[in-house]
Amino acid sequence: MTSPTSAERALWIRQFRPAHPQAPRLLCVPHAGGSAGFYLPFSQALSPELDVLAVQYPGRQDRRGEPAARSIAPLADAIFRLLDPEDTTPLTLFGHSMGAVVAFELARRLEADGRPVSLLVASARRGPFLRPGPSFHHLGDDAILAEVRRLSSVDALAPEHPGLLRLALPALRADFQAVETYRAAPAAPLTCPIIAMTGADDPRVPPSDAQAWSAVTTAPVTLSVHPGGHFYLLARVPEIAAELRHALTGLSHVPARTRNDVGEF
Repeated sequence: MTSPTSAERALWIRQFRPAHPQAPRLLCVPHAGGSAGFYLPFSQALSPELDVLAVQYPGRQDRRGEPAARSIAPLADAIFRLLDPEDTTPLTLFGHSMGAVVAFELARRLEADGRPVSLLVASARRGPFLRPGPSFHHLGDDAILAEVRRLSSVDALAPEHPGLLRLALPALRADFQAVETYRAAPAAPLTCPIIAMTGADDPRVPPSDAQAWSAVTTAPVTLSVHPGGHFYLLARVPEIAAELRHALTGLSHVPARTRNDVGEF
């Protein structure tokens, strides 16, 4: 396997603001239909104290000419290949919705390679060993758009103008297929702590389903419930940034603890 070039890294992994040298790294992975730019507010809130990076999937925005992935594994494999095995900077993964599954699979690959992540934050996604949820990728465009609107994610997908949402449909359908057909294979549990975040009114991820992330690690799992629905974090950037800052700075002193808004289980 050839080493990735700097151009390949820049294509997949975006940094919006510089960070202090040796700052802990926060790699953010987007939701279905989402892009790296979704995490710009978190970069603004957390840089330069944290090195905030965001993944740009193929098939959207400046990568629209590339085919979008239709399964989770190629995304996790591609990101894994781009992470320098010699880099010992503490790494936290933050994935929202579909991004939580990609981040989980990336964490598995890193742990199998002997470099476990410091923390996994699984946002707006049910535990990966729960039964599959409803499927939409095989339905018509209107059905997919109706589900997107039901989750109140129009702003998350096309913030410039709602009319751009239909331009995102090819990538959105591919992403839906990737996450809806994903099944977590049996494997050794992770050893990193997990924060399972969800919105109190999320129609897809009630707190009980977020709690199921406790099945994938031997380390403590913290449930963090915020006001709002599936895209609760759009209106909670300062609060979530503070939670992440607290968790990441605390890891160097108390590895088995993170902030606990609701309670450990």
